[in-house]
Amino acid sequence: MFIRAYLRASTQDQDASRAQAALDRFCEERGLRVAAYYRENESGAKLDRPELFRLLGDCQPGDILLTEQVDRLSRLKAGDWERLKGEIRSRGVKVVALDLPPSYQMATTTSDEYTAWMVEAFNNMMLDMLALFARKDYVDRRRRAAEGIAKAKANGVYKGRPEDAARNEAIMKLLKAGQSWNDIQATLKPKPSRHTISKLAKRLKEEMANLED
Repeated sequence: MFIRAYLRASTQDQDASRAQAALDRFCEERGLRVAAYYRENESGAKLDRPELFRLLGDCQPGDILLTEQVDRLSRLKAGDWERLKGEIRSRGVKVVALDLPPSYQMATTTSDEYTAWMVEAFNNMMLDMLALFARKDYVDRRRRAAEGIAKAKANGVYKGRPEDAARNEAIMKLLKAGQSWNDIQATLKPKPSRHTISKLAKRLKEEMANLED
């Protein structure tokens, strides 16, 4: 049995490794050891998460996916959550989350087949509930943010998120030097999103067109 720790943050400005100490402490207290860490900065509402699926691809039946909270694993809509669960189950992976104490028993071995089945069934039920709550929280926060923006726009006070001028200037320089988007992401820390690079590439193209005019 290998324990593989999944660490996720939503944006490039957040530290995906923030929870590593808590996961290490959990394992140390139980005489366990993390075999590998998988870190990524992606939204939990997206099913397309390369590091999560790399973790699952590395797993053997009986391995553990360890994470700080269920919402680090999923803020997915129902259909995507079912697909992710299917992938987890097909590989025989056990999910242990620090905010789901019943799952802790998944990190221990038992020769009692009936007890193991009961523990897994109860853990799966609780996992579904927390995934549902995580999705609801995600949807509620986005709705409140949209309402706040709409109100600010109506009052003429909405300014949007301030631009990171230093980062954008660095991206523009690399684009002008002919660097690929992948190279730009590998060069800059924190790694800019492809959406940001695309927006700046369009801006650069417009600036070049204006110079030609």
